[in-house]
Amino acid sequence: MEQTVARRVLACIIAIGLVLGSLSAGAVAQIDATPIGEATPIGEATPESATPVAEDAASGSVDLDVLFIGAHPDDEAFGLAAYGQWNEFNDAQVGVITITRGEGGGNAVGTEEGPALGMLREAEERRAVGISGIEHIYNLDKVDFYYTVSAPLTEETWGYDETLEPIVRVIRETKPEVIVTMNPSPTPGNHGHHQMAARYAVDAYYQAANPESFPDQLATEGLDAWSASRIFRSGASGEGEPGPECATSYVPNEPTDTVYGVWQGTVSEANGGRTWADLAREGQRMYASQGWAVFPDAETDPALIDCNYFTLIDSRVAQPIDTAATTAVLDNAMLEIQNSLPLGSQLYLTTDAFNLQPGQEFTVTSHVRVPADLDTANSAIQLVAPEGWEVIGAAELDADPEATPVITTTPEGEITQEFRIVVPADAEVNTRYRIGASYGIGRNIGVTSEVVQVVPPVSGVLAPLPEIAQFREWVERVGVSQLDSLIAPVQSIAVGATREIPVSVTNASAEPQSGTVTIELPAGFEAAAPSMPFEAVAPGETSEVVFAVTNADPALPTANEGGEEGMYPFTITTEAGGVSSTREAGLNLVPSATVPQAATAPTINGAIGSGEYTGEALDLSRVWEGDDPDSAADASGEAYVTWTEDGIVVAVQVQDEMLGTVLTEADAKRHWRTDSVEIAIDPLGTAANTSATFKVGVFPTTQEGNPAAYRDADAFQGPVAETAPGFEVASTLTDPYTG
Repeated sequence: MEQTVARRVLACIIAIGLVLGSLSAGAVAQIDATPIGEATPIGEATPESATPVAEDAASGSVDLDVLFIGAHPDDEAFGLAAYGQWNEFNDAQVGVITITRGEGGGNAVGTEEGPALGMLREAEERRAVGISGIEHIYNLDKVDFYYTVSAPLTEETWGYDETLEPIVRVIRETKPEVIVTMNPSPTPGNHGHHQMAARYAVDAYYQAANPESFPDQLATEGLDAWSASRIFRSGASGEGEPGPECATSYVPNEPTDTVYGVWQGTVSEANGGRTWADLAREGQRMYASQGWAVFPDAETDPALIDCNYFTLIDSRVAQPIDTAATTAVLDNAMLEIQNSLPLGSQLYLTTDAFNLQPGQEFTVTSHVRVPADLDTANSAIQLVAPEGWEVIGAAELDADPEATPVITTTPEGEITQEFRIVVPADAEVNTRYRIGASYGIGRNIGVTSEVVQVVPPVSGVLAPLPEIAQFREWVERVGVSQLDSLIAPVQSIAVGATREIPVSVTNASAEPQSGTVTIELPAGFEAAAPSMPFEAVAPGETSEVVFAVTNADPALPTANEGGEEGMYPFTITTEAGGVSSTREAGLNLVPSATVPQAATAPTINGAIGSGEYTGEALDLSRVWEGDDPDSAADASGEAYVTWTEDGIVVAVQVQDEMLGTVLTEADAKRHWRTDSVEIAIDPLGTAANTSATFKVGVFPTTQEGNPAAYRDADAFQGPVAETAPGFEVASTLTDPYTG
């Protein structure tokens, strides 16, 4: 997890973004940047990775119970309390796959970078996870190129199958019962490396069990297919209260999500009576290169100690009986539970469709495996459908079991049964429902469930941005449609501007559909026409309805200060086929400005001369991360931008009562570590990610007394003298420094 501890302030200026990170007080910096041409491919710009490990990442002798799969050598850090408890009290063997060594991240403790930083971070990781009893870490040595929210860029750089295959290999070698990973969706701010680590983990959960996937691992390496029992993503989407009851008080945003909590306040007798919250914080501080050594002490009041949360993605085993137990994640997977199915059993449901329409018939199949020595003659599978949902054929099967066997056993020993269910005609659309099943054998019983979603014949949703569309394609291909609930659809609109807002209309019915789409906008926004028709959308096809939307109130708060957590919500109502359905969406109102041409080129001298910048002052005092400043003198800033025939000129003035760490010129890189100005320019206005932008971090001073600048997170990383010929920078600080 690449994290920043500095406060950051952002302003957006058409194609120019300025980020201020706890900047030095009384500082004025001027930057003259010549526009750049086409960026080079990322493969030519990323640093070399550390020396790759051998292909056989594990010796085959390691038998894991839990395997965490992440991108960087700290991504597992916020589950250490749970992993430590499972190791101490349940003897769970936990391992970690780290796709990169984190060599592209920051370094708060020295000047190491590249492979040297990767080795430093690996050592930090091994010390940190050792507190939780974790001994086995598998590094895949994919390149850690820089922070990006782009999953497509990450996939292009790492290669999909090239990364998936070694993950599948480690799973098959170490045979974990439980896999934990990260959030695979492009939610705001989610690192693209984290997204892809999670997608590989989810796909590997299925591919490791499929003998036809990477068959050479079986044919030439002597491995066997392996079916892990469960897979989770760390964290959850919802709200809960800290304290010993945090596992039961949590309420997920999506009611059908299954979330388990592990309270961190449990006392470790093996560690002198310290809580696992305290031990986990000790481990987190060991990631010192990422600035975590300054993390505050863990809470000591039990009522303020929270849970580690885990959200279920999929399961092949019966659900835990006590869902609030510290071991709920492990129950029936690693730990045998009295009166439940014996270890080694499987129980799960599959459906032939996730999205269903009112009145639609679909098939649910139950899957059961139990140890071979158990007599299944009198076992039974019972299905539990939502109230009002009809299970077809249940009475006929009871009356004539010889005609259609209630239970079928495959040659592989799997017991299956198909059920046909009809969704009620009046089922609420855009709603998820849970199908349940139980399987009893002797005095033992297990329960499981599967989620489906009822959708209208025609649905209208905000047209997805490219990265969301790519995520949804992956969701469909892998078969985890339930993960699509993680994303809130949003479009940006500039202050006072009018833009087109596209709505995708999809016909899920068997007949052509016509109808209307209506948007209801929040106060301060207007649509040229709030309702728009669509005509004869063919079955299975998607059409687009485009609305012209205007920000009619330019005084509305912008970006993260506007609306609800930065989003102004609105609704999209689609009427077709006699059904009306409503979906939620949002508008992100962003600042904008017109940058005037300078009559005379400003002097690059660290001062803002009279008449040099005729455009409006841009407020940089917005806080994006960290605590709000006490006053403008604590942290505030403004910027001016102009342009000449030779380039763009930016002047930034900052107030900050505390001067950040002053680095040497040689170490003036990874600018988020201390006071700096970040400038990002998208020359064409079409960049899908920062690899095609000009992105530079400017340090207002160094130990040698000069400012410094370093291109970061674009395709030409390095000191500007090498990567941006013609770039000029000058700065002044109050002397003596007064804040």
